[in-house]
Amino acid sequence: MTTTHYRTCHICEANCGVIVEIEEREVVSIKGNPDHVLSRGHICPKATAIADLQSDPDRLRKPVKRTADGWQEMEWDQAYREIAQRCAELEAGGARSAFYRGNPGAHDYALSTQSPYLQRAVGARGTFSATTLDQIPHHYVQLQMYGHVSLAAVPDIDRAQVIVIVGGNPVASNGSIWTVPDFRKRVKEMQARGGKLIVVDPRRTETAAIADQWVPVKPGTDTALLVGILQCVLENGDTLRPGLAELVDESWAKVRPLVAAFDLSKLSAHCGVSESEIRGIAQTLKSQGPGAIYGRMGVSVCEFGALNQWLVQLINLATGNLDREGGTMFPQPLLDLVSFAGRGSIKTIETARGTLPSVMSEIPMIAFAEELLREDEQRVRVLFVIAGNPVISAPDGVRTEQALESLDLMVAIDPQITETTRHAHYILPPCGPLEKDHFSFFFGPLAIRDFGAYSPPTLPMEAGAKADWEITAELAQAIFAAKGKAAPNMETPRERLDMMLRASPAGMTLAEVEAQPNGVDLGPLKPCIAKRVMTEDKKIHAATDALIEELGRFASSMAEVPGDALRLIGRRHVRSNNSWLHNSHRLVKGPDRCTLMIHTRDAAERGLANGDLAEVTSRVGQVTVAVEVTEDMMPGAVSLPHGWGHHREGVSWKTAAAHAGVSINDLTDPQRYDPLTGNAVLNGTPVTVARAQEVAAAE
Repeated sequence: MTTTHYRTCHICEANCGVIVEIEEREVVSIKGNPDHVLSRGHICPKATAIADLQSDPDRLRKPVKRTADGWQEMEWDQAYREIAQRCAELEAGGARSAFYRGNPGAHDYALSTQSPYLQRAVGARGTFSATTLDQIPHHYVQLQMYGHVSLAAVPDIDRAQVIVIVGGNPVASNGSIWTVPDFRKRVKEMQARGGKLIVVDPRRTETAAIADQWVPVKPGTDTALLVGILQCVLENGDTLRPGLAELVDESWAKVRPLVAAFDLSKLSAHCGVSESEIRGIAQTLKSQGPGAIYGRMGVSVCEFGALNQWLVQLINLATGNLDREGGTMFPQPLLDLVSFAGRGSIKTIETARGTLPSVMSEIPMIAFAEELLREDEQRVRVLFVIAGNPVISAPDGVRTEQALESLDLMVAIDPQITETTRHAHYILPPCGPLEKDHFSFFFGPLAIRDFGAYSPPTLPMEAGAKADWEITAELAQAIFAAKGKAAPNMETPRERLDMMLRASPAGMTLAEVEAQPNGVDLGPLKPCIAKRVMTEDKKIHAATDALIEELGRFASSMAEVPGDALRLIGRRHVRSNNSWLHNSHRLVKGPDRCTLMIHTRDAAERGLANGDLAEVTSRVGQVTVAVEVTEDMMPGAVSLPHGWGHHREGVSWKTAAAHAGVSINDLTDPQRYDPLTGNAVLNGTPVTVARAQEVAAAE
């Protein structure tokens, strides 16, 4: 008998509605839900991978312990007791503990509400996560300007006449820090009403391919372009839009003189974008109608990441597009996380790398390996890794592996033996994805409509299986008991979610939301900045001292003479989402996607042809990879995809290992980071590219 179930896809930020057909426990089909209030029937290949994740034969079904003879299965209670006892012993000996949280956990509302209990039980004095690998500049700027780390203004694409995307590829990602499913069709709708899409990127991405204009930019130089655009926008005056001007503090008066001091011709030469193109982008944003400039990974994961995100906000403010229909707007979702979470903080922290910034109490991942390898009492000796793979996602993966081997206790909550979890002493595997419920927890507040959606479990739990949240809650209780402490009262995720929904402005109960399987639509985004800004004076803080000082540092850096090395950038593909989907045969089949993209001219200068093996070398490492010669790269830039590198021994995911690829982060230099946020610099790594020695020798 076939049954039909409606749920929200949990794979990426788009939160598309899907229809899942089940026969007994087998997935018969996964299709887009045409009645879903946000995604309108759109589905991407990643959603079909849910079936592979659920039925994956390599997925662990019971806890395992690493022994001299290999991995040993064990019962849950035994695993909890051993881990709890070891935690208590190490804490008594003064061992420092830390947590690492990976990307998939952000898509699991239940885990997000429960994992703090476990961190409290362990007594962890440090939090690492994927946040300082790609998005902390957003949070820094949002806190500085609007008073809350999670108060994001997203492009209102359904009513926009122009969208400028700098360093983003939503055709592949379905949006990032911007929940925008069915992006391709929404662009076509904008173009049909006379609108325009401009994409700025060193690579002609999948998004650039559907754009009205592709503007190549030198990797890591977006700051010059953004300063130039803002300068051109303000050259005839800095008067703000009526209704917005009274909400901006007096620091706005500092902005125009700061950017006017730059020489536009020098900015143009620095970023490789002509003065006419810079002026054209500025003029389009000013005059074509409501619109937005949006910057994502490409402008975040570079040395001036926070500065870039600030300039993006200033351009939207200066063009009158902030808090405007068709511009950038603040969502008011079904569950308003901003109302519940603290505003966040910007502090400093002492690490083995010295004093580093700490936004939202995060320890920057550039210090991860050093904190595990330091030779004093502050060394991290106990590590819990929740749904993460830092060996592949963090800078200098080889050193990260060495650091993980130094731990006295490592516990991973993960369904696979991966490049990271193979170093764990215990792995606690959660159930399959269709056995868990889902809510648009973190990504509703980033959506292009005010909405929310809840999905109950599609399948009953397998015998002996546990959800992520159950594992963290039960392990927390065991650790509290081992330490002789009383465990706090723990609300279940459903109880917590129901309370938060009731307290949000829409005031719905979880039962009411669950009764609407296509999602709850609260309508298009609405101007609301006057009531959303959360700074102490309720004003938008246009220019803080730290950001002004950073702009000065950028001005000084323009005098540096760049070397002749190629600059390495990452890339994403619609069939991939970091490393955790690579065991899906549906997603990895077909042509090899882990290739080094290189421009025709750069390839010819190095004697490289399509399909040749090349050695790519940075300051910290070297990889050998097949070359893809293409006009879609600008000269001087090369690209490797993010999330590959499954060639390490000891992993259990066979499909991923059979399509191993290489890890871009075996080349990423942890010495390079954004000094305002500590965000790793993953783009613009200087590299040399040459024919692989074994190939040259054979010839």
